[in-house]
Amino acid sequence: MPQQTAWLVTVILVAILAATFLRIVSTASSSAEYAPIAKRATSWRPRLFWLLALFTVVVLAFTLRRLPYSRGAGGAPAQVVRITGSQWAWQLSHDTVQSGQPVEFQVTSNDVNHGFGIYDAKMRLLVQVQAMPKYTNMLRYTFAAPGRYTIRCLEYCGMVHHEMRTELIVSGPAAAVTRGGQ
Repeated sequence: MPQQTAWLVTVILVAILAATFLRIVSTASSSAEYAPIAKRATSWRPRLFWLLALFTVVVLAFTLRRLPYSRGAGGAPAQVVRITGSQWAWQLSHDTVQSGQPVEFQVTSNDVNHGFGIYDAKMRLLVQVQAMPKYTNMLRYTFAAPGRYTIRCLEYCGMVHHEMRTELIVSGPAAAVTRGGQ
């Protein structure tokens, strides 16, 4: 999907550039009128400005659209899960959370650096954060669907690193409370 969008943006920008060039050429009545325009067009400053502006807009558009965590206060308060990594296991304050509500993972380590990563059932990495000794990293994520999610270590931490995994169970959202008379 991002490749298709990038292709569409590129085609539109090339078409705008071609139309602008054709307009300038068609409205210039003599080469004397074209010379100042050509001089301005070959300057590196406007090119750099527009290139940086376009790059910034594209990066912001794609980044802000794909942020996996909640975008502000409001709604349900975050469920807090404290996680401690140690060679070669994860300790979770609790291993069940609800889908549709933000979860705040407070991740630290007892010994060495670990990479905390959460994978879905198809083993696609959803989110990650570093687990470091004497420091707690905060990671917020809202699970869209219930299921079993695998937590693995993403950084080599010793001989049994490959076995450092556990599961997080994401249950369905809490049943809606109906109010009397509504």
